[in-house]
Amino acid sequence: SQGLSLGESTSPTALSSTMASLGEPLMSRDLSSAREAYQTKDVEASRAAHSLRPGEAQANAHEAHMESGGRIKSIVFGGLDGVLTSFAIVAGCVGAHLGPTAVLALGISNVLADALSMSVGEFLSSRGYSKYVNKELEREAWELENFPEGEIEEMICLFQNRGMSREDAEVVITRMAKYKTFFLNIMMTEELALQVPEGDEVQEALKESVAMFVSFTAFGLIPILGYSMVPMLLPDLGEHTLFICACLLTALALLVLGAYKAHFSDKAYWQSAVETAILGGVCASVAFAVGRLVEGFANGSDGQLVSML
Repeated sequence: SQGLSLGESTSPTALSSTMASLGEPLMSRDLSSAREAYQTKDVEASRAAHSLRPGEAQANAHEAHMESGGRIKSIVFGGLDGVLTSFAIVAGCVGAHLGPTAVLALGISNVLADALSMSVGEFLSSRGYSKYVNKELEREAWELENFPEGEIEEMICLFQNRGMSREDAEVVITRMAKYKTFFLNIMMTEELALQVPEGDEVQEALKESVAMFVSFTAFGLIPILGYSMVPMLLPDLGEHTLFICACLLTALALLVLGAYKAHFSDKAYWQSAVETAILGGVCASVAFAVGRLVEGFANGSDGQLVSML
């Protein structure tokens, strides 16, 4: 049993190490197959996906969520921000009639600077959130250690508010409270709506930061390189055609992001891809329109200044 008796003390280090093993049920399931079965509403396929795998050790019989799934926020947010930011740079440079070399210099420097800024912000925010959650975990552990009956009563009332009868809530909570570490996890989730982070908080924050930096940089360079590198292959293309190429590459990047996001949701790949492309296209159109307005205002101001002189 992973549980601890109610009278035992639990240090924060022991809590963190034991939390990692809480999600190990007796049955294993193929997560990818389970998702496919849900999409098609195939009950038999769902049962097969949840069946035990012969020869697999119980220690490994837990639902292993894909590592990339935990980074989906950083990847999608970073990629979307990167591609739209760089497209706005291209649109502004086209409006100012700057050449591909200027677009390349301005774009790469801006994308790398923004990617670094975003990754640092992601690291600090992720680490700060993990520290906050762990601090709340320590507080809940202290309260459960010193006033267990009060914490148990809180959980009973909470389950009552969720629709459970008083008698059933008492049975359920009293039974769960026998296993302190498990009960603390339930308290964090039900009372505070906080998910206890797994692993070292610095390492996890660093992973989020790297995911943000790589995604922002990779997708952010697509419109820039598309506008700047195409002339090397096709030197006769005009400014208008190059901008269309950048628009098409931006749309392609948005479609890829949407399809990737669909892998972790219940939407079809094409639906998520089109949705992301449309929303991103609206943002890109706004950026382009603002650039054109600023260009017109600047040109008008320059004309007035010349006429005054």
